[in-house]
Amino acid sequence: MADWDDVRRICAGLPGTGEERSGQGHLGWTVGRRRFAWERPLRRADLAFLGDAAPAGPVLAVHTRDLTVKDAHLAEFPELCFTTPHFDGYPAVLVRLADARPGDLEELLSGIWLLHAPRALAREPVMRGR
Repeated sequence: MADWDDVRRICAGLPGTGEERSGQGHLGWTVGRRRFAWERPLRRADLAFLGDAAPAGPVLAVHTRDLTVKDAHLAEFPELCFTTPHFDGYPAVLVRLADARPGDLEELLSGIWLLHAPRALAREPVMRGR
């Protein structure tokens, strides 16, 4: 079971990653001025769409490179990743943190980070298990 501390630890080990808070106080992580992951509480419309399948715990959103990568993440991590109509046509997936093992979350976040990191940073070693 992963939580925000795991997200922070994993992201802190990714070169050039910064943590920030939005105007609403939600957490977000950037690399090279590109936001690649952020806290995404479910909205009323999301809850209505998901019904009983709505996760009770925290939700992380990750920005994929494009819709093909989005579809690949939904297929590769079906127990973790999901989407809602709000994200139709937008390259991002939602992640059920409470259902994520830290190792799976690390694999997902480091892959997403790599899609957005500048080339010079992408060549640096990742500090795993920090």
